[in-house]
Amino acid sequence: MGRPLSRLEARLKLSIIMPVRNEAAGIVAALTPLQPLRGELELILVDGGSSDETVPLARPLVDRLIQSAPGRATQMNAGAALAHGDWLLFLHADTCLPNGFIDLLPEPGSPHRWGRFDVRLSPSSPLLAVVAWMMNLRSRLTAVCTGDQAIFVERAFFEQLGGYAPIALMEDIELSKRLRRQSRPLCLSERLTTSSRRWQQNGTLRTIALMWQLRLCYWLGADPSELARQYSGRRN
Repeated sequence: MGRPLSRLEARLKLSIIMPVRNEAAGIVAALTPLQPLRGELELILVDGGSSDETVPLARPLVDRLIQSAPGRATQMNAGAALAHGDWLLFLHADTCLPNGFIDLLPEPGSPHRWGRFDVRLSPSSPLLAVVAWMMNLRSRLTAVCTGDQAIFVERAFFEQLGGYAPIALMEDIELSKRLRRQSRPLCLSERLTTSSRRWQQNGTLRTIALMWQLRLCYWLGADPSELARQYSGRRN
């Protein structure tokens, strides 16, 4: 049996779940802005087998640190299984949430049971500003959200739907498709900031083309494991 819940854990509104692997270079910077909120929220870090200093650097900065098999879907499900918050928020290590984000979550009785934030890419450029605008517009029109937008969902709703599908890529899109059958997402206009490193490292236009190609293949029924191999190979 696990330890009994403290009075604080029993009334937590939010659990943040961060899947990581070899994020030592930026993990302290990622977790530092959340430190003043410790106690108001639960911060769970799920390591997928880091071979660098991610775990020792993160340990004092989180409420729970667990190990799991690698893969974002697997890691996020592992964190969600331990969470106590009424809401779950899945946060990438290269993403910074906007100020006051806890107060932006829906109140009990709201028709919105899940949602996401608008996104800003940093460092930015005129072209990357257009990329972010298109990401935000697309998710409003389609009710499909990506992990870069910090998906949040009622814990009971997430559990009811079985969590993330255990697939190697597109787990955020697959989850969005199941969630939207039940309710439309709350698309918050407040913008979080996420790293533009993958666009910068591989070229903005090349990265846009790759992501659209992978999504098209996914919609046409391609195996997510094969898409993950293509994604890993093309970005290196």
